[in-house]
Amino acid sequence: MLSRTLATGLEYYEIGPKIRALRHQKKLGLVQLGEHTGLSPGMLSKIERGALFPTLPTLLRIALVFNVGLEHFFIENKHRPMVAVVRKRDRLRLPDRPDETPPAYLFESLDFPVNERKMEAFLAEFPMQSKPSEPHSHGGAELIYITKGELAVNVDGEETLLHEGDAMYFDSSALHAYRREGRSSCSAIVVIVQ
Repeated sequence: MLSRTLATGLEYYEIGPKIRALRHQKKLGLVQLGEHTGLSPGMLSKIERGALFPTLPTLLRIALVFNVGLEHFFIENKHRPMVAVVRKRDRLRLPDRPDETPPAYLFESLDFPVNERKMEAFLAEFPMQSKPSEPHSHGGAELIYITKGELAVNVDGEETLLHEGDAMYFDSSALHAYRREGRSSCSAIVVIVQ
């Protein structure tokens, strides 16, 4: 239980409203956010309302879903850095869904330190044992560039097979899914613009 002094200090940062704003910006419901973070919708609701303050590991799980750094929740300065370097050793590798084994793909954010970015960039890896991803959609547009292997991309029921060096752009508000093809793992750079 937090002391009143600590609670008052944390209220100043408005962590809950910032999470709610990020969730609304991504057009996610509490249940969907819970699926991505492994947290219950009830707990997320309490956090958003300020009835519960998240621990740093919990806040990090939420931050990773929205591709923001922890500092997003604690800094007031509206002037964000225009340059950010993400070292390979500093990237976190996460499965597409934390509760599925094997995952459809693993991803690493290539721009996580940048707050309020205009795009999101990922390195996605589709291991040999990966299964097809679940169909999903999100606002904006997506660009996929295959750096290794073969990837089948299904957009709104139409499948396209991409090979190393191929790129594909599509409206990501349409249902889309990925499936590794061929005899090797697959890697791709994925860029999402909102």
